[in-house]
Amino acid sequence: MKKFLFALSMLAMGITSTQAQIAYEKAKPFDNVYLGVEGGVMGPLNFNHFAPLNAAAGLKLGKQFSPVYGANLEGLAFFGDNRWQTGSLGFSHSHTVVRAINLGLNGTVNLTNLFSEYNPDRRFEAGIEAGIGYWITYGDKHIIQTENVGDDTELTAKTGLTFAYNLGKDRAWQLYAEPAIIWNLTHGPGDAIQFGKQAAQLGLFVGVNYKFKTSNGTHNFKIWNVGELNDEINSLRDQLNAKPKEVVKEVVKEVIKEVPTTTTQTISVDNLVFVTFQQGKYILTAPNKKALDSIKAGRHVQIVGTASPEGSKAFNDRLSQNRANVVAEYLQGRGIIVDEATGQGVQGVTSNRLAVVYVK
Repeated sequence: MKKFLFALSMLAMGITSTQAQIAYEKAKPFDNVYLGVEGGVMGPLNFNHFAPLNAAAGLKLGKQFSPVYGANLEGLAFFGDNRWQTGSLGFSHSHTVVRAINLGLNGTVNLTNLFSEYNPDRRFEAGIEAGIGYWITYGDKHIIQTENVGDDTELTAKTGLTFAYNLGKDRAWQLYAEPAIIWNLTHGPGDAIQFGKQAAQLGLFVGVNYKFKTSNGTHNFKIWNVGELNDEINSLRDQLNAKPKEVVKEVVKEVIKEVPTTTTQTISVDNLVFVTFQQGKYILTAPNKKALDSIKAGRHVQIVGTASPEGSKAFNDRLSQNRANVVAEYLQGRGIIVDEATGQGVQGVTSNRLAVVYVK
């Protein structure tokens, strides 16, 4: 019966459906933001004088709007003098450490998530990146002649493929390799927009991104299997319709059997607040806090933390106590009196990743 309470709590969360059977928990504006550093080499796309290669380094600040679509701001700095004859996107002897920079706004598409079901635990991903940029070449000889001071600016475009590998237990870090082309769009007479390999640089970049923690307590989008939840809810709704009094009594008896009561108050579902956690976690999410905010300041509560059967007994005992503690700390910060907060380890054989708050 604990699954019934878990299913109901999922319905209360703000989630946005993107596929028939999968839903994503609603993200806040600053969720799914990442910061990256990268380095690489580039050379003229016409291959007439591809070597020596020009070194490059850069930064990325990006955001995923969904598991498929995103965008980033990218700044690249280039070090080297290998240019080509046509077009001013090449480099020149500027006597500066940085020969040129490119500031771009790129859109991204995660092809892996586009063509297969999103999985936050996935290791390997592939995608495409394309955008528009603004290029500055320092000491361009076509403008500065022999003075080697000043700059030349161009409109650019970037197209590339990304191959990423997600690292760590939480998939917070991402290594990636990106073959890409930067096109000089305004290299011809009158700065007319045009693509051409005679004014483009082919490069290979490698980098690492760090995905900041989101409001759901993870570093990625959080998903729920809507089909499984609907099946569970429908099954339990049928049970409630058939034997409502017996079912409610069983739920209360099973979930709060470890919560003692010293008053004559009748314990019912209305006296309980259920907080659900991810496997192995004890982080309060926004929906958790919203549920706890329904308890008024000054009330007395008792808290019992539980764990699912995975892991050792010592780990589950510690995890259940941490779950009870984190709920207690949050409630105490809101002026609620916590009489007791205990971890009871594993209760039963099902996945009971809960903290149960008994409101007196």
